[in-house]
Order: sequence, then structure tokens, then C-alpha cells
Amino acid sequence: MNDLKKWKTLKSKMVLDHRWCKVRQDEIELPNGKIVDDYFVSIKPDVALVLPITSSREIVFVRQYRHAVGEFFLELPAGSFDSKKESAEAAAIRELEEETGYTSQELIKIATLHDKPSKDTNQIHLFLAENVRKVGEQQLDITEEIEVVLIPTESVLDKVSQGEISVAGTIAALLLSLPFLTN
Repeated sequence: MNDLKKWKTLKSKMVLDHRWCKVRQDEIELPNGKIVDDYFVSIKPDVALVLPITSSREIVFVRQYRHAVGEFFLELPAGSFDSKKESAEAAAIRELEEETGYTSQELIKIATLHDKPSKDTNQIHLFLAENVRKVGEQQLDITEEIEVVLIPTESVLDKVSQGEISVAGTIAALLLSLPFLTN
């Protein structure tokens, strides 16, 4: 019943191999026999994204500038990690602490999603962290300037529908966590 076929990679070469950006150019043969010699793939590290909820049912968000779009975004704490050196769970807790100063001992895996499988290689690992508490100050990278924003759980979906929260990974985590948030 399923007549779909995978594409065949004929050749691959790395056309950009920088610490922050890796791009591979593939020559592929499509199932219909046509050859595409310039299919570009972005090699990206996995991302750990955490939805942190305080004991008073507030979600800890971060507001930060995103240069590619040139705007500020309200999103959940997240960051990339090398899956050969660190687990997704450890990366989620590390990013939460670095970006917000909050931590939790209660981490629940929600899902693993593919970010943009047509062009990107990475996955997003979504976690729910319950009963988070502030334990320190932010420890930001040189490119980070982050404002921590606490939003009551009952207000979050309104912020999504009003466009105040518009980052795909954050929205996916919120929607997939609804069963946990409404208990």
C-alpha cells in the first residue's frame, strides 16, 4: 500500500564547516530517477527545551533578542547540546539554570520532535520541570541578554493565540504539556 521511496544519496560534501554553522551539499537521486545536485542540509546539534513550572503554577519564560529575525521573543529556556557528551535531561537542567537561575528535581520527558526535517538534522527534546525554584543567578553567554518572565499557566494559551508567544518549539511544548498543566 505504501509506495513511497527514500531518496538515494549519490554524493555528499561539506560546504561550510564552522563551529556554529555546518552545511552539507548532497547530490540525490529522486525515486522518479531525476538527479538534484544542490540539496543543502544544515547539520545542527540537538536542542533541549524545558517547560518550567513553579509550585505556584507559574511558567518560567525567557524574553530575548533573536538576531536572524531582528525581534524579541518570549520562549521557554532551551539550548543546543552535543548528544555524545551530554544527555538531553542534563542539558535541559543546565540550560534552565544558566538562562533563569531556576532548577528542579522533577523532570518529565514530554516528547522528542524533529525541528525541520526537510533541511535540518536536529531533534528537539521537550521536558516538563515541575516545582522549579530559584537557586541562583543567570549565567549567560556573551551573546545572551535574557529577561526572566513568570506567567500564570492559565494565561499562557491566550498569549499564544494573541501572538505574544510565537516560537514553534515553545508552542509545541506548551500544547503537549496541557494534560500535565491542567491537573
